[in-house]
Amino acid sequence: MIKTLEINNNFLAIEKKFSNIKDSQIAILPIPYESTTSYGKGTKNGPKAILDASAYVEFYDDEFDRELCFDKGIATIQPIDFKNKKGKVALEIIKNYVKGLIQMNKFVVTLGGEHTISTAPIHAHYLNYPNMSILHFDAHSDLRESYEGTKYSHACFMSRVLEFFPANKITQVGIRAQCIEESKVIKDKKINTFYSSSIKKGLHGKNWQKKVVDTLDKQVYVTFDVDYFDPSIMPSTGTPEPDGFLYSETLDIFRELIKAKKQIIGFDVVELAPVKGIHHPDITTARLIYKILNFAFYNK
Repeated sequence: MIKTLEINNNFLAIEKKFSNIKDSQIAILPIPYESTTSYGKGTKNGPKAILDASAYVEFYDDEFDRELCFDKGIATIQPIDFKNKKGKVALEIIKNYVKGLIQMNKFVVTLGGEHTISTAPIHAHYLNYPNMSILHFDAHSDLRESYEGTKYSHACFMSRVLEFFPANKITQVGIRAQCIEESKVIKDKKINTFYSSSIKKGLHGKNWQKKVVDTLDKQVYVTFDVDYFDPSIMPSTGTPEPDGFLYSETLDIFRELIKAKKQIIGFDVVELAPVKGIHHPDITTARLIYKILNFAFYNK
């Protein structure tokens, strides 16, 4: 039996009528998994910080003129207890959770935790949506074959995805820190990669967001590492990188998705490492999640 969180600690702090699993179309799955963070720590605290901050996110979205949480219902699942299981075994646990929720016809949002976890919900969605594309927001390409002695590192998650997913259906945005081996993987496998430097220099034109969306198929899974954002608005992450992106220009990618009539089928948001006394990154992440949900349900 799936257990959900109550009003005092669920996403948006909404009452049971709109947050029970039976009646909700959306399921939030917190994954407080941290095993391989290599610089700043604390991603295991990310899901709770997001849920706590979400209590201060307004329900109404003026762009869509609706209160999505009451229209569709959002259930927040109790965080997974891994019982010290790590790596491949932990990913299998996550994948089975997400598969179960998809089979219940829920729109699934997974909250990390380190980026390692994203392989699992991506795999679960791919089993159900074999024609989907992946839209990957990140400062790093995460294409190392292994890192610090493990293949199941946050620095390798996209390499694990490539073991079952076609490379030419992956689009990466915001990349600005990687090793030369990763750049070779991108070239050899023809991964669609929009480097930060290329975007900032105008090599993709003023409406670079449309160029990103043009690489995607109709069904899109989004994996969002918050270090994609510039450290000026997102200091609370393990590996912040300069020359990142701001909130509004990022939402323009999702607006282009709507114009192109693409369908967001699920997403994860990872790598928030909350810092005591700095609140704005937590609420920025919580608001981002609710905003992406509004984009995902724009025509439903």
